[in-house]
Amino acid sequence: MSLISSIIPSLNRSPAAPAQETERNLGPTLKPTYELNETSDGFALTVYLPGVDHAGLDIQVDAENLTVIGRRVWKQPEGWTSLYRESEDATYELVLSHDNIVDLDKVQAELRDGVLRVALAKTEAVKPRKITVS
Repeated sequence: MSLISSIIPSLNRSPAAPAQETERNLGPTLKPTYELNETSDGFALTVYLPGVDHAGLDIQVDAENLTVIGRRVWKQPEGWTSLYRESEDATYELVLSHDNIVDLDKVQAELRDGVLRVALAKTEAVKPRKITVS
């Protein structure tokens, strides 16, 4: 059991990509580094996508998964020969399953300087409530 599964069992990396993922033919993909924090109202997801801009970012959320795909856009200057590159040209892909605990209408995302921040609000049914005793 992974650390994230032990902390938040209902929001973890899906074991296999859905059928629609394989049909897109993304080529080789990299799993980006990410952080996931839970609050009483929802989850805060931070995904590190160096080299990805708004045009190369695709975020999809459905009843089961949150999918982040980031394509890097880098063109080698003409007449320039690279001797060494620290990063590959592969596409970033992150698929997180959420067991239908995310309110799909309240998902917010912001990309700045290659860091994607996604706010995932919990559905009202799973939020903690205070019960008054009479």
